[in-house]
Amino acid sequence: MVKGRKITGGKYKGFRKKKKYSIPGTPRKVKLRQTKKKIIRGLGGNKKTVLLSAEFANIIDIATKKAKKSKILNVLETPSDRFLARQNILVKGAVIKTELGKARITNRPSQEGSVQAVLIERE
Repeated sequence: MVKGRKITGGKYKGFRKKKKYSIPGTPRKVKLRQTKKKIIRGLGGNKKTVLLSAEFANIIDIATKKAKKSKILNVLETPSDRFLARQNILVKGAVIKTELGKARITNRPSQEGSVQAVLIERE
C-alpha cells in the first residue's frame, strides 16, 4: 500500500493548518538583569505585559504583613529545574536572595510584568 492512500487508491484529505490560537507562544526565560518589559498582543486585541529580565521584586513579609520593593541579588535554588538556578532564571517557586533575606517567588514572571515573592528568612 502507498502511504497516505485508502485501500481503494483514493487520497486521504489533509488535516487543516494550525490556527493562530493553537500555536504556542515563544517560551520566555526571565533573567536576573536590568528590568526589561515587553507588550504582547493577545487574543481579541488584549495587551499583556511580560517580563524579559528583572532586578527588583515586590516582597511580602508575612510577620509584619507589609510589602517592600527589594533588589534581587541571586537565585539560590529552583525546585523545578536545578539548571535554571545556575543561569539565574526567575520562575515560580524559585528561592531568591534579596537585600531583605531569602524569598520564594509566588507568581509567574514570564506571564506577568513583575516579580512577587514571600519572605522566608530574614537577614
